[in-house]
Amino acid sequence: MNFEHDEKTKVLIAKLQAFMDAHVYPNEQDHYDWVTNHANLWKPWPKIEELKEKARAEGLWNLFLPEEYGEFSPGLTNLEYAPLAEIMGRVPWSSEIFNCSAPDTGNMEVLAKFGTPAQQKQWLQPLLNGEIRSAYLMTEPQVASSDATNIETEIREDGDDYVINGRKWWISGIMDPRCKLLLLMGKTDPNAPRHKQQSTIIIPRETPGIHIVRNQVVFGSHNSPGGEAELRLENVRVPKSNIIMGAGKGFEIAQGRLGPGRIHHCMRSIGQAQRALEIMARRVENRVAFGKKLSDQSSIRQDIARSWCEIEQARLLTLKAADAMDRYGNKEARDIIAAIKIVAPQMAQTVMDRAIQAHGGMGVSADTPIAGFFTLNRFLRIADGPDEVHMSQLGKLKIAEYQNAK
Repeated sequence: MNFEHDEKTKVLIAKLQAFMDAHVYPNEQDHYDWVTNHANLWKPWPKIEELKEKARAEGLWNLFLPEEYGEFSPGLTNLEYAPLAEIMGRVPWSSEIFNCSAPDTGNMEVLAKFGTPAQQKQWLQPLLNGEIRSAYLMTEPQVASSDATNIETEIREDGDDYVINGRKWWISGIMDPRCKLLLLMGKTDPNAPRHKQQSTIIIPRETPGIHIVRNQVVFGSHNSPGGEAELRLENVRVPKSNIIMGAGKGFEIAQGRLGPGRIHHCMRSIGQAQRALEIMARRVENRVAFGKKLSDQSSIRQDIARSWCEIEQARLLTLKAADAMDRYGNKEARDIIAAIKIVAPQMAQTVMDRAIQAHGGMGVSADTPIAGFFTLNRFLRIADGPDEVHMSQLGKLKIAEYQNAK
């Protein structure tokens, strides 16, 4: 195994780190002040477009899109993208600057891989250009949506159109005024085989019949400007040409979409854990309690040591998962993708909990980014499938594999 990044990746790492130092870290407070001011609710931070232009000019753009997508991709493998996602993860909102933020990343992959030329021209190109934002409508309030075959939203044929009725919730990004595209997973044929009942369809955001029931607050945050929301869809009508890959392909599309997204989340979690550890180390070296620096306390040193070990373990596992995806494809790598989705957010939470404790009262405030990192990673243990689902699937795979082992 080669534990060194190739030269292309090293160059991109250096460029990205320099960009973060020059343009992102200095703007963290300004961004925080903007998004936490209720007067700015659902309004994008004014500096974001300026920074996007700078990033694009430096070639730090659409880095997430795997090389297999040809003309749309900058040509990076998952393994080459991994350290870049980790760097972006150190400031969670920064991914948008490089056009590498969810849910747009997954939606772009769907359109690049499965979309028709007409769909790609109308929707993928503006997304690739960073001109619009998008949302993915999958999760529903009435059913356990961690099993995607439970989805109930109806997609019914009506002449040359499809008519959509149902409810969705925890829809990220839809409150953003720049959100113009919705990809919805619903049911076209309830009588088909279980994994052929669902379809994925394009809905322009301004289509009549899309109602915001409420913004859903996450750990006390509106997550402006994108937010999360519950929706009601009433007789939403779109042309049949908006179906992606044909009726009955929705489950297949969803599985293909979620695999890379899970890895991206894990890479960013590791970046946040690493930054929390660095902040913690600086804090304990400069804080005195009971006549002794915190860094001289054995328990503190153990927390630092354990955190470093756990981050390194998760990082190596994530890189192995990215490499497996590149070598064998997402389906063949599903066991290690599940493993890193189980490991990374929980590891990050553990590291951040130690860092919070070392900061005392400051740790739960907004004076450092650590508390925000902690709540984000708690949310990630549910997003893209809860821990229990990944553990159940991974356990099932390994039981089957070892049944035949000698």
